[in-house]
Amino acid sequence: MTAEGFLEGRRLQMARGVLLQCIMGGYPPARFYGSDDGDLALVAEPSMIHPLPWSDEPRALAICDADELSGESSNLSTRGQLKKVIARYAAHGLAPVVATELEFFVFAPNTDPTQPFRPPVGLDGRREDGQSAFSVSSNNGLRPFFSEVYKCMAALGLPRDTFMHEMGVSQFEINLLHGDPLLLADQTFLFKHLLKEVALKHGLSVVCMAKPLAHTPGSSMHIHQSLVEIATGNNVFSDQSGEPTAMFHHFIGGQQAGMADFTALFAPNVNSYQRLCHPYASPNNACWSHDNRAAGLRIPASSPAARRVENRLPGADANPYLAIAASLAAGLHGIEHALEPTAAIQGEFEVPDNLSLPCTLNAALERLKRSQLARELFGQEFIEGYIASKTMELTSFFDEITPWERRVLAAQA
Repeated sequence: MTAEGFLEGRRLQMARGVLLQCIMGGYPPARFYGSDDGDLALVAEPSMIHPLPWSDEPRALAICDADELSGESSNLSTRGQLKKVIARYAAHGLAPVVATELEFFVFAPNTDPTQPFRPPVGLDGRREDGQSAFSVSSNNGLRPFFSEVYKCMAALGLPRDTFMHEMGVSQFEINLLHGDPLLLADQTFLFKHLLKEVALKHGLSVVCMAKPLAHTPGSSMHIHQSLVEIATGNNVFSDQSGEPTAMFHHFIGGQQAGMADFTALFAPNVNSYQRLCHPYASPNNACWSHDNRAAGLRIPASSPAARRVENRLPGADANPYLAIAASLAAGLHGIEHALEPTAAIQGEFEVPDNLSLPCTLNAALERLKRSQLARELFGQEFIEGYIASKTMELTSFFDEITPWERRVLAAQA
C-alpha cells in the first residue's frame, strides 16, 4: 500500500482463505474458510508500524490483525487466537509473561536445493568447520552482517538479552527480553523477518528450519512462561516464602495434558520431526524437570520471583503467535481444572508411554484430529482449517522421492 493510502486510513482487505494458504502456495477446499471466500480487514496495530532500516528506499511494515468485516477477530488468525488466550487469563486477574529463545543458521546462498547447506565464507576467507560453539570470537567472520542486525534491531525497538553461537555449524541464538506474550510474538516475527532481509543484503542466507543439517543439532524456539497477578505484579508461581504454589503445579499439569494434542502446532512441518527424532537437547516428551534439558518442560534455576516453565518442544520453524497461544492455553486449562502434574524427573530417564509425543507430522495431525481439547481452546473452524492446510503440505512431501530413497533403495532386489 502507498504511504498516502495508509495515512488516509484506507482499509486494506484480503481474501479470508489466505489465512489457510499452505507453504507451497495452494489452498484447502473453500469449505474450510467459508464457501464465498469473502474478505477480511487487515487492521494495523498502531505500536507495530516500523520503517524498515535495511531498505534502500523508504518502506514500512505494519503488523495487522485479521478481522472479520463485522469487526470481530477472525477465528483463523493466529494473532487473534493469542489475544483470546491473553484475555482469558485477564478474566482470572492474571497476565502471562513470556520470553522466546530463537536459534537460526547463517549459510552461504543455496541455489541448488538438492545440495546440502554450507557455512558462508567469513572475513578470514574460510568456512566454519564446527569448532566455534559458544566461542567469544565465533561470529567475527560475519561481523558486518551481525553489526547491521544489531543496528536494525535497535531501530525497530527490539531489545535483546543475549546473543551467542550455538552448537551447530554457523548456528546462532538470540534470547529476547521477557514481556507481554503478544509483544514477544510480534518481536519474534519481526526478528525473523529482519534476519532474512539483512542476510540478503550481505549475500547470505538465514535459515529457520528446525533441522537444516544432518548430524547437527536443530534449531528451537524455546518459550519461557510465568504468570503475574495483575493487581500486584507478583509471580503467582511462588508463594510468600518462595516455595512453588499449587497454581505452578497446575500450570505444568495443563502443559503436560496438551503437549501431545498440540505437537502439530509446536512442530508444524515435516522437517520439524527431524529435529525431534534426534533428541539431543530437543526433547520429544511431556516430562518435566528442574533444570534438566532432556525434559520437554524444564524449570530453569532461578530466584522465586523469576520461577517459570520453559517449553522446549517448539522449533524455530513454529509460528510464534500459535506456539505461544497453544502453550499458554494448555497451562490455563491446567489451572482451571486443577490438573496435577506427574512427578518431576531428574538425571537419565526413560520416557513413559503416556508422556511420549508424536514423532512424525502425520502422527501429530492424527492426534490433533482426535483432540477435543484443541477444539475447545481454539475452535473447530481454526483446528479443522489448520489440519486441512497441513495435510496438503504433507501430501506434497509424499509426492516427492528423496535422494536417500534413490541412493539406498534403487539397488534392492
